[in-house]
Amino acid sequence: MRSLPFVDEHAVVVGVSAEELWPRLLVGVERAFSREGGARYARVVGAVPRRVSGPRPVSEGAEFPGFRVVRVVPGQELALEGRHRFSVYRLVFRINELSDGRSRLRAETLAAFPGAAGRVYRLLVIRSGAHAFGMRRMLAGYRQP
Repeated sequence: MRSLPFVDEHAVVVGVSAEELWPRLLVGVERAFSREGGARYARVVGAVPRRVSGPRPVSEGAEFPGFRVVRVVPGQELALEGRHRFSVYRLVFRINELSDGRSRLRAETLAAFPGAAGRVYRLLVIRSGAHAFGMRRMLAGYRQP
């Protein structure tokens, strides 16, 4: 995995252990990134990969529109990478076990936005708050048992 600039990190405390959260994360990522809307968006921005493929349950080599699973440490880390006309990016989910049977789920985004078009895209997606809103919304879904 090549080095990319840090964009942001979002976290949520979940009322289950890391062992219980891990399969929920895999199912949630599959559901979130396999929707038709994501596939349409991937086509519009020229994202690679473009379709759902690869091993299931989700593991290294699995693909979703705009993302490829590049690292899996069961119960701890799930790293996705992708690229499109305006950006090269990585999304890393990390689970940390907390005391009292809870865990923390973190989502870290790293990305480069080359050229003038990349700067405009960053403004529209990152600086506007749209990316942060989407990540917070996605993570909030894990609070529910």
